[in-house]
Amino acid sequence: MKVHLRMLGCRLNQSEIDTLARQFQQQGHEIVDQPELADEVIVNTCAVTNEAVRSGRQMIRGIHRANEHAKITVTGCHAQIAPDDIAVLPGVAKVVDNQRKMDIVPIITGEEVPTFDREPIERDDLLPGASRRTRAFVKVQDGCDNACTFCITTVARGDGQSQPLDEIISEIHHLQDLGYQEVVLTGVHLGSYGHDLGNRDGLKHLVEAILKQTTVPRIRLSSLEPWDISEGLFELWADERLCPHLHLPLQSGCDATLKRMRRNTNQAAFRAIVADARANIPNLRLTSDVIVGFPGETDAEFQQSADFIAEMDFAGLHVFRYSTRPGTPASRMKGQVRNTKKKARSHHLLELAKHAEDTFASTFIGQDLPVLWEQVTGASEDGFVNVGYTDNYIRVQAVHPRPLDNHITAARIDAVNDGTVYATPVIE
Repeated sequence: MKVHLRMLGCRLNQSEIDTLARQFQQQGHEIVDQPELADEVIVNTCAVTNEAVRSGRQMIRGIHRANEHAKITVTGCHAQIAPDDIAVLPGVAKVVDNQRKMDIVPIITGEEVPTFDREPIERDDLLPGASRRTRAFVKVQDGCDNACTFCITTVARGDGQSQPLDEIISEIHHLQDLGYQEVVLTGVHLGSYGHDLGNRDGLKHLVEAILKQTTVPRIRLSSLEPWDISEGLFELWADERLCPHLHLPLQSGCDATLKRMRRNTNQAAFRAIVADARANIPNLRLTSDVIVGFPGETDAEFQQSADFIAEMDFAGLHVFRYSTRPGTPASRMKGQVRNTKKKARSHHLLELAKHAEDTFASTFIGQDLPVLWEQVTGASEDGFVNVGYTDNYIRVQAVHPRPLDNHITAARIDAVNDGTVYATPVIE
């Protein structure tokens, strides 16, 4: 059977799609790049914004137009909160809620999925080059116990649920056997790992166990809510296998706005966490998320937010215009902000973020950083154009006589030009 997989949204959705791909391959099925070639299509949807919902529906319609004979199975957050709306879309054969998402393979094939410690059916077909991935996303947690007033995720994903430690370790061993050089720990609310099991320091203990029980070269954490940082967590970065990159969602730099968002942080607390992180993690690349135009955000509040964002000196920033989500408290709040004002505020922060990103990368010009080369994007007279990421998640480009994908090498940062970072591999 030929299977095509698509997703929208967060790294957790990507992790789930990657896992489904491995499970289909373990059963001997073929993953194809184009929906036109597929017998079955899996779509993992997102519902974080109205735009994400529209994009998901357009994706499903586009897949059906490309291949009217393919059976489309839809899952993810939009399928969870609006299954009836999804079921009537053309080509949709099944709608699978988030609780049964990881049972999709046996639901479709009627075969049980092998556990991670079993020998794959055809190991060569599962190497990273086959899926063009050198980083593996490992889902360690799902669901969320927060109640941010703008977010539908708690409804779509349910309460926080931690994956068993031994299963996570087993999956990482499996991925390392397949040749992956980096694992990214992901979850809807990653920092709450273990909370449902009564362990408030669960994420810290999980990272300690992975460092002790595996030898995977690089370990990266995805998004961490700033109030979930255990005491001493950043000290673990003394082990260089932990990538010096943290994504701490701020959402607003104004305390009044944060209170309306029901975010469990404020300027003082966030400032202290950032100072602790930078004191413990050399070369740290700190990135964040920000929402503009949240209900009630005045010009003065936005300016407070922008000033604090500038103070934090983020090396990367995702900027979202507030999008009303039915069923959330924020959708019923007074003081909804006009779209024109949202657009202007978004533009201001994006310009700030672009400058900060280039400035951060420029501080490493002339230095050698470890790069995991992930793909070849082209070729020139001088060699292959290799693209990869430093351990602190700077995307770099280098020309080299041979493809370097799925290798970690030192690379000297040469120049930064309009968002592109150029490097030279340092290979003995």
